Amino acid sequence: MLQQSKEEYAVVLDFLPNGYPMDKSASYKKTAIVQAIGKTNFVLLELVPKPGIHLKAGDEVYIGPAKRDHIHHINGKIPLNKLTATANGELEFVLKNLITTAPDKFVEFFNKSMPLSMRMHQLELLPGLGKKHMWEIVEERQGKPFTNFADIRERVKLMPDPEKIILKRIMLELEGGEKYNLFVRD
Repeated sequence: MLQQSKEEYAVVLDFLPNGYPMDKSASYKKTAIVQAIGKTNFVLLELVPKPGIHLKAGDEVYIGPAKRDHIHHINGKIPLNKLTATANGELEFVLKNLITTAPDKFVEFFNKSMPLSMRMHQLELLPGLGKKHMWEIVEERQGKPFTNFADIRERVKLMPDPEKIILKRIMLELEGGEKYNLFVRD
């Protein structure tokens, strides 16, 4: 499993300048809300922007411990089912972009994944990968580590698109109920 660390940056999925529409609080008590996903651990977060800040889907914001330009504070993690329709619509697009712009950690997963038990390997948790593909990947990486997604596709026969199966796995983990999380911090 990938190394866990705190999120430093998040990508905006939706910006609600007047808070949640179903919130019955008085309008003067409502605060702007940002729904975002962390760039490192893919944690879904509810953020509160600083006053006067307007964000749009796809914006990257700093949420680390140092001085923040756009975000006042982090309300906490949110479940997938609390995302707005807009955030849900942006999620897959943002995840695909995060996977393609930083492929190294995912290629490293293919190079360093380990057995979970005598009968199950981490690679088998990826949708569309069974024992046959798992053994091919393990054998291929022993000779020379994979360098990128194209290298994986080229060296492993009939390999499903690595980027797509990683995206599917992240979505499954965000939905919850998975015994093992490979990419999403729980």
